[in-house]
Amino acid sequence: MKHRLVNKNYLLPFILVTSLFFMWGFARNFLDVFNKFFQEALVISRTQSSLFQVVFYLGYFLMALPAGWVTVRQGYRYGMVTGLLLFAVGSFMFVPGSQLMSFNFFLLSLFVIACGLVFLEIAANPYMTELGDPTTAASRLNLAQTFNGLGAACGPVVGGTFLFAEQSDSVNLSLPYLVMGIFVLLVAIVFMRVSLPEIKQTASTDTPQPASDNKLFFFGVAALLCYEIAEISINSSFINFAVDDVHLDKLFAARVQGACLIMFMLGRFAGCWVMQYVRAERTLLWCAVCTVVATALVMSGLGVLSFVALSLVYLLEAIMFPTIFSLCVPRFSGGSKRASSMLMMTPIGGAIGTWLVFSVADATTMSFSFIVPLLSYLVVMFFAFFIVRKSCKKSGL
Repeated sequence: MKHRLVNKNYLLPFILVTSLFFMWGFARNFLDVFNKFFQEALVISRTQSSLFQVVFYLGYFLMALPAGWVTVRQGYRYGMVTGLLLFAVGSFMFVPGSQLMSFNFFLLSLFVIACGLVFLEIAANPYMTELGDPTTAASRLNLAQTFNGLGAACGPVVGGTFLFAEQSDSVNLSLPYLVMGIFVLLVAIVFMRVSLPEIKQTASTDTPQPASDNKLFFFGVAALLCYEIAEISINSSFINFAVDDVHLDKLFAARVQGACLIMFMLGRFAGCWVMQYVRAERTLLWCAVCTVVATALVMSGLGVLSFVALSLVYLLEAIMFPTIFSLCVPRFSGGSKRASSMLMMTPIGGAIGTWLVFSVADATTMSFSFIVPLLSYLVVMFFAFFIVRKSCKKSGL
């Protein structure tokens, strides 16, 4: 029997919360353009510019457990509204920041935005898994994450057009964040006024999980950390790779990245459809294997062929985050909100991955630096293999 993707009585909450996925996708990928912009505007190395990602994703790591605690005690809607307000405050901080042109003040602003986004993600991701039948949780989260991919595609296109279309000394950095802050504040007001159903936990500390399931949950946390290392470091280094190895213009490279992120979005649409017929863990395994092969081609430094392989990585990795997330949450005995807070510490991988990739690139070549995402995707592949094997044993295959 085929189950509905979203229960009828949860359709409005699904639509409202899905809009949040677009917003944090845009904010995270708008940041990726900053690396290349500040390397030239402030005459800093690639390693130094990675501090943007380091500080941003440090906010995820430090705020994940407090955000999870607040969401557990106050509920999903409270967590989402708190995240939106912090997001707005961090965006408005760019107005005085653009006057000061202080690198450290920009870092602080991005840290505040990150604290807001981690509230949004900790509340929205598990909320999506609970808006229908558990068997369709992965498909439902993939569908919502598709709009995250749409926001991610818009980020570098808008950012690249704004930052690279003019001389760096004539760019008003505060304008896009001012618009973003106003929009986010309006969305926060909407969420304050609407009533979102608070869905009861499907798992609790009173329902013991098998020890092997808890172990697999923590393996999933490691796999999600490695995915974040790979995905975010690739996003951060895409323009550098396109300029250094393929000799593309910066603005054109930013627009190509936007096109790749549209492929990322389409990959999530496709994954949502495929996983209605193929089990989520099997889909994850095949995507992981193909991503390892594609990243190895990027690392080989084969010019245009490597660039095509890099573009395909966006399509292949698209289903990884929501699928790993939805496979992990039910396996933790502490409930979905606590599981979410631990899983949402993993974006610190973005800081680790970006710093590692740019450090290796400064010491060797941009193409060889892709050894970092290659090793990371291997961990995801092993996680998918073990969860498929466990599933086969459970079904007697």
